[in-house]
Amino acid sequence: MDKHARKLLVIITEAVLEKRLIADSMRLGAQGYTVHDVRGGSRMGAREALWEADRSIELKVVCPAAVADVIAQHVLTEYAAHHSLSMYFTEVEVVRPGKF
Repeated sequence: MDKHARKLLVIITEAVLEKRLIADSMRLGAQGYTVHDVRGGSRMGAREALWEADRSIELKVVCPAAVADVIAQHVLTEYAAHHSLSMYFTEVEVVRPGKF
């Protein structure tokens, strides 16, 4: 089976950013995305989604490494100063590279 290396960029942030992050990601080269509603916490506090403004999302983008870097840098520049967010990358292999 042929496998092709890609990056998985995961952004966990406030739900209010969902539409903007999707639009930004697609404009910056992503071919698609997945979004989940999530809950969690850290030493800084908890986001339990008990009310609309407390909701969090996890946005996942599988793409070439260069695209993941551009999206992550944009998110840091545009949103990190004013919104709660975490990001991480991981290596993935895909079998249908044209989708990513």
